[in-house]
Amino acid sequence: MSINRHSSRLMAGIALAAVLLSACGGNDAATVLAPTSVPPTASPEPAPEATPAPSADQALGPVSGLTGLPVQGELPRPLAVMINNAPAARPQSGVSEADVLYEVLAEGGITRLIGIFQSQTGVVKIGPIRSIRPYLIDLGESFGAVTVHAGGSPAAYAILQSQRKDDLDEIGNAGAYFWRDKERKAPHNLYSNDAKLREGADKLGYADSAEVPPFTFADPDYVPLEGEPAAAFDVKFLLQSYTVGYTYDDVKRTYARSVNGKPHLDLNNGDPVEAANVIVLGTEHKVLDDVGRLSVDVELGGEAMLFQRGNKIEGRWSRQPGDMIRFVKADGTEAQMYPGITHILIVPVSPSFESHVEVTLPESST
Repeated sequence: MSINRHSSRLMAGIALAAVLLSACGGNDAATVLAPTSVPPTASPEPAPEATPAPSADQALGPVSGLTGLPVQGELPRPLAVMINNAPAARPQSGVSEADVLYEVLAEGGITRLIGIFQSQTGVVKIGPIRSIRPYLIDLGESFGAVTVHAGGSPAAYAILQSQRKDDLDEIGNAGAYFWRDKERKAPHNLYSNDAKLREGADKLGYADSAEVPPFTFADPDYVPLEGEPAAAFDVKFLLQSYTVGYTYDDVKRTYARSVNGKPHLDLNNGDPVEAANVIVLGTEHKVLDDVGRLSVDVELGGEAMLFQRGNKIEGRWSRQPGDMIRFVKADGTEAQMYPGITHILIVPVSPSFESHVEVTLPESST
């Protein structure tokens, strides 16, 4: 398969950045400022609303718009926490308790996790927490969240400061609400928790609630009639050390996540990191500087795959202004999620979107 000129530039930039960042340590290096905002030149095709199908559990009381599961009391404003995913930062804490978990490239071939925390209260430890980029701000804000980070690129700081964003920054406005774990080496040892972060947001005068766009949900017992079997699949970003696997458990009706062939477990509780829905989407990535920082399009839409209930559905991702990313099926309707956690993995479209995803078919029953 040939690699086009854009892919060559991307890989060359990544290779240079990987050398510079081989230790995965220290603070963000100074660099040339990237554009502080890149408004889209075209709007994605609107995703028609799907009609939620309530389950018996949902009829018992309030339901989370992000998980489709029952909750007690009024939901707080979401927190969007930038979580370190360097090998030295694994296993992380709190990742099994995020309502939505993103994975997206940062620089040098490494990825960053973004945990959207809302319905799970009392998460005792979240992290390690790391720096922010402009597109990471955008993803967190699509849920109406307060963004949580430790430092950031010059372009990200320009946005945070000029637009007066609601953020909690360990090296800026909110150091008292984070701590360092002596069991790990910096910069892979910075943590906080649900209570401290909400206390910090309150002290800084941020609103304690927000309009949060909900997913639409299918009845958990509905058996999908479309798509193709997908018992397991792997997603490779750019480096071999960032190969993520998902294996379907038909008893739990979730995909269990692995990293480099090993189960991804939450250090807080030993629980597997798993999801009822996994969206893998492709988008344009551009290297901005010698450090390898990226511009990642999270606005204009593109190819995507949705994995749920042991099936794969091919379609597209779409996003309208003020909304979060949604999966749109081939017939133009928005796909319903199954109640539970959703993972969203963002990969480059070079050399092709499909080159980043490998699906394992179920074993023959004969």
